Amino acid sequence: MSAEAKRGLGRGLSALLGEGARAPAAAPVRAQRHFPTGQLEPSPLQPRRNFDGAELESLAESIRSNGILQPILVRPHPSRPGIYEIVAGERRWRAAQIAKLHEVPVLERQLSDREVLELAIVENVQRNDLSALEEAQGYRRLIDDFGRSQEELAQQVGKSRVHITNTLRLLKLSAAVQDLLQQGKLTAGHGRALLAAPDPEALAERVVALGLSVRQTEALAARPMKPARRPAPVKDADTRALEHDLSRVLGLKVEIDHGKGEEGKAGGRVTIRYRSLEQLDDIIRRLNRDG
Repeated sequence: MSAEAKRGLGRGLSALLGEGARAPAAAPVRAQRHFPTGQLEPSPLQPRRNFDGAELESLAESIRSNGILQPILVRPHPSRPGIYEIVAGERRWRAAQIAKLHEVPVLERQLSDREVLELAIVENVQRNDLSALEEAQGYRRLIDDFGRSQEELAQQVGKSRVHITNTLRLLKLSAAVQDLLQQGKLTAGHGRALLAAPDPEALAERVVALGLSVRQTEALAARPMKPARRPAPVKDADTRALEHDLSRVLGLKVEIDHGKGEEGKAGGRVTIRYRSLEQLDDIIRRLNRDG
């Protein structure tokens, strides 16, 4: 892609639609036309996957009153003649269908898969329409499928290199934690903090349940996990009966634990719990007397 085309992508749709900037000469934009809504379909390259129902209803109401003010950018479908793939404007297209519009204004342009993906990411990031996870998935695809570097991505979307790196780190989280991010139950800040936790999934559930802040999550993630306590062994009926008899005789709680004695030999431990020095003196007197 030429340097001029890259600059066009970096400026978003304004460059492609000729709004205040000349569109790249290598891919001229045709004049605005109207296509039936059924002739358009979402692009599989679109990084955005979730569309808020309430926002679509609000946009549909605006479209009923004012129409679609900005045309939908499309390209001819790579394998289906007569069908057009939405490059930018899928939210408007969805809202137009809710508003019962039969046709929508479009601008057609010849674009490669890489240009479609780059343009969709740039446009959505500039409008803050992507979740952090969708943004990360888009960056990862540009890097893996199209050989873009993090430095190039930073220049194109107008973000810092650190932002690109931190966003990509979210993809290291488990599917369960990523799902909480996608649902909006966790923020990108929460996600980055969870990466340092010994058990990110367990901490993520706690964060969501308690509504913890990012700072609180960071503090918890830095704490070492306490080892899980071993369950107490189940005592047999004879041992429980003996504990009961001794407790009744002494008037104090008695516990018997069978285990290993010295050097691995058979043995155990008898624990007598007292609540005062008087009770301890009484135990000592009884032992001396019996001796």
